[in-house]
Amino acid sequence: MIRKATLGISAAIAVGATMMAAAQAQTLNVVMHSDLRILDPIWTTAYIVRNHGYMIYDTLLAMDEKLAVKPQMLAAMPEVSADKLTYSFTLRDGLAWHDGAPVTSADAIASIKRWGARDSMGQKLMAFVKEFQEVDAKTFKLVLKEPYGLVVESLGKPSSNVPFMMPKRVADTNPMEQISDFTGSGPFVFKRDEWKPGDKTVYLKFANYKPRSEAPSGLSGGKVVKVDRVEWRAIPDHQTAVNALLAGEIDYIEAPPHDLLPVLKKDRGVQLVDWNPLGNQYVFRFNWTQPPFDNPKIRQAVAVAFNQEDFLKAVIGDADYYKVCKALFICGTPLGSTKGTEPYLESNFDRAKALLKEGGYDGKPVVLMQSTDLIVLTNLAPVAKDLMTRAGFNVDMQSMDWQTLVARRVKKDPASAGGWNAAMTSWVAADILNPVMTGFLNASCENANWGWPCDKDMEKLRDDFARETDPAKQKAIAEQVQVRAFEIMTHIPLGQWYQPGAIRKGVIDGVLTAPAPVFWNMTKKGN
Repeated sequence: MIRKATLGISAAIAVGATMMAAAQAQTLNVVMHSDLRILDPIWTTAYIVRNHGYMIYDTLLAMDEKLAVKPQMLAAMPEVSADKLTYSFTLRDGLAWHDGAPVTSADAIASIKRWGARDSMGQKLMAFVKEFQEVDAKTFKLVLKEPYGLVVESLGKPSSNVPFMMPKRVADTNPMEQISDFTGSGPFVFKRDEWKPGDKTVYLKFANYKPRSEAPSGLSGGKVVKVDRVEWRAIPDHQTAVNALLAGEIDYIEAPPHDLLPVLKKDRGVQLVDWNPLGNQYVFRFNWTQPPFDNPKIRQAVAVAFNQEDFLKAVIGDADYYKVCKALFICGTPLGSTKGTEPYLESNFDRAKALLKEGGYDGKPVVLMQSTDLIVLTNLAPVAKDLMTRAGFNVDMQSMDWQTLVARRVKKDPASAGGWNAAMTSWVAADILNPVMTGFLNASCENANWGWPCDKDMEKLRDDFARETDPAKQKAIAEQVQVRAFEIMTHIPLGQWYQPGAIRKGVIDGVLTAPAPVFWNMTKKGN
């Protein structure tokens, strides 16, 4: 009896200790820009999935806040042979997967290959790769067929698709199929058993993660997790999310609507944070595989009918948070230019109608997909429909949530059979700083991003840029790329815009400046 009583007391103490630990655990409550329903950051370019990737995976190299690429999972920057054909990589000590297994060279090689099959910049890199050589468990080599100037930049790219490292057994998954094992080596562990799409996504601090010793900068440096748990709460109604922040029920809103920013600015308990000062670019994307946008004249007609101001005013509204800019590679950056853009984005409807006639447009409906649950995208499609209708298009705007749109945009079915003709999205500026990084410039036909443009001249120009190392010559090639892009219309830039986040002032601290929202380095006072 005494033994049983002792066991009962011990169990009670253990339960009590567990409850106390749970009560004391610091949980960061966050509302992201979208609900998370897809979990493979290589299979899709959707930013919510990229954000999920940064929680649970890590990268060999990473870009700091000054856009310089630094070692992350590597002990140092890769060593390059004198002939610039061989890059040697050495993993740093202490890297482990969430299941306790060590990270190895075989994992890294398989991860690069899978990423390289899907990502635009990765595809270009892999076209120059002769082979990978696994030297030992921590060292491997990448051997090129000929010198390629963007090896480091490719493996250190900051955004979709990010070359996240996965265990070999996961990375061996067909790149065209989604993974089902979410073991990473990053600073957080994904709690799949608590994942409830439409409600919440949960991450726990990975106790065995070994951060770098350097201070965090952008996506590089020491990823020190200072909370125990992060919960992404799905609150689709923006006013409800803002009210929850004001009431202290949540801690952080990644992308509060611009029309509610004045309310947040006035509240003493809220602080706006500019976590991505480079901003973003809106784009209109054509499906080249389906009529009428298999015809360049008709694609050009859209660009002639559009103007950027109408889109930016309808979605952002406040001129403090947007910029009219026709440059594909972002105004104010080294490759920013307006060369080749002169006839476009001025809403010349007469010229647009003439191009439709030249292209033989038959008046059949153009299926334009509209995302309804992301406030920064919702008003884009109605503006596009209005301008296209005024130019002579018959537009069938079909509304759906963002996750449905993401799943549908990879389909090549006819528009009348569940496919699509056009869609609108936004790119983080750090994704589109040069011709090889910019995913929508990939014109490699079946291997291109959704929309599938197909143009040998564009691919040659992108190859030329990749081989060139002189900045002046790179800029000249980038201008040729832009001229060609507007001739063939891979996509249409619709202006730059900026999105601050909102945090509880005096409660949340340590938000990093980066192209993606990250949650290491963040602290929270209280629970």
